[in-house]
Amino acid sequence: MTEASTHQATRPRTWLITGATSGIGRELTLQALENGDSVAALARDTSPLDEPARAHGERLLLIPADVRDERAVQDAVRGALAAFGRIDVVANNAGYGLFGAVEEATDTQVRAVFDTNVFGVLNVLRATLPVLRAQRSGHILQGSSVYGQSAHPGVGLLAATKYAVEGLSDALAAEVAPLGIRVTVIQPGMTATPFLANLDVAPGLADYDRTVREVQKGIGELPASAFSTAARIAEGIRAVVDSPNPPLRLALGTSSATGIRTALAARIADLDGWRRLTDAVDA
Repeated sequence: MTEASTHQATRPRTWLITGATSGIGRELTLQALENGDSVAALARDTSPLDEPARAHGERLLLIPADVRDERAVQDAVRGALAAFGRIDVVANNAGYGLFGAVEEATDTQVRAVFDTNVFGVLNVLRATLPVLRAQRSGHILQGSSVYGQSAHPGVGLLAATKYAVEGLSDALAAEVAPLGIRVTVIQPGMTATPFLANLDVAPGLADYDRTVREVQKGIGELPASAFSTAARIAEGIRAVVDSPNPPLRLALGTSSATGIRTALAARIADLDGWRRLTDAVDA
C-alpha cells in the first residue's frame, strides 16, 4: 500500500508540533485535537493557541520554546512526557524564510535561516529520538517543501536548508527503521500561510533584477487558486501518519509534484547526457 485514502481507526496519539501557532502547524494542531489526539505545541509565542487550549483542556499543552535553543527544546520534550507519558508523532514544522539571490543574502540572514531550519530540526531530533527509541515506535515528520528538491532564482538559501533536511532525513530514516521509527519528509507546494508574508528579504543588487526580482514579482501576482490551503495540507499529513506504509517523501499539492518531477527529470537528463564522460573515468 503506497497511499492512504482513508484514515485508519487508531488509539489517540500524542503529537509534538513545532511552529504550532500559525500556518500548517496550527492547522495540524487543531485537526489532531479534533481527532481526539493530544498535542504538545511548541512556539516562541504560544498565545495564539490560548483559545484552543481552553477548549481542549489537558489535551493541549502549550510550551513556549525556540527551536534554536537546544536546552529549551530538551525542557519542552520533558514537559510533554510529564504531561502525556509518550510521544507518537514529532512534526518538525518550525520554519524561517529568506528570499534573495545567493550573493545578496547577508551572513547574518543566512545563519538565521540555517539556525531555525536545520539546527532547530537537529535540536528537536536530539531531544525526541531517545524517547522514540525507548518506545520502539514513533513517526517523525520533517518539514521540507518543493524547495527540498528544486530551486529557482531567489530561493537558493531557503532551498539549501531544505536540501539539508532532506539529506539528513534519508540517512535518518534508514538508521531508525530497525527501531520501529518512521520518517516522512513533507513537501508542500505553494500554501496560503503567513510564511510568504513573513519572508526575510535580502538587500537587492541591480544585476539580479531580471532574475530574482522577476520571480518575486511573479509570485506576488499568483492568483489565490495557485495556493493550497493549510487545512488541506494538514489533512494530507494526517493521512500519511495513519497509513500502515507511509512514504519517505510526500509531495502535497500539484505545484510541488510538478516542480519536483521537473527537477528530477533534469537530473536524469544530465546523468544520461554525460554518461560517456562519467563512465570514462573508470577506464
